[in-house]
Amino acid sequence: MTDLYSWIKALHVIAVIAWMAGMLYLPRLYVYHSKAAPGSAMSETFKVMERRLLRAIINPAMLSAWALGLTMAWLGDLWAEGWFQAKLLLLLGMQLTHAGYARWRRHFAEDANRHTGKFYRVMNEVPTLLMIGIVILAIVKPF
Repeated sequence: MTDLYSWIKALHVIAVIAWMAGMLYLPRLYVYHSKAAPGSAMSETFKVMERRLLRAIINPAMLSAWALGLTMAWLGDLWAEGWFQAKLLLLLGMQLTHAGYARWRRHFAEDANRHTGKFYRVMNEVPTLLMIGIVILAIVKPF
């Protein structure tokens, strides 16, 4: 059982790294895309990059991270732990951020962006702040 848990944990960490890499890069693409004229060659290039990043990396990594993380929670019977419940709340925040990023990608795909580059710069910091809290809870387990 220990070997299985270690493999699940390793795969979970890999999935989380991939998810966070995408979550940190996608809004940066939005910053640059917001400056490109709708319909321009640059805008169309950003659309392809954003779609591929979300569909080929971010979404599969997020699904894997959730599945593997919930498996570890089940195997470790972590549901009643305070740190784990707090981590789940921050993960729900990450999930909402992910959903917002996907929504904004659809807006860009429709040439209907509603935000400025400054907005996306600020939103680029949200996953970082959530990730810091999540890692501290998972490693330190303060309560």
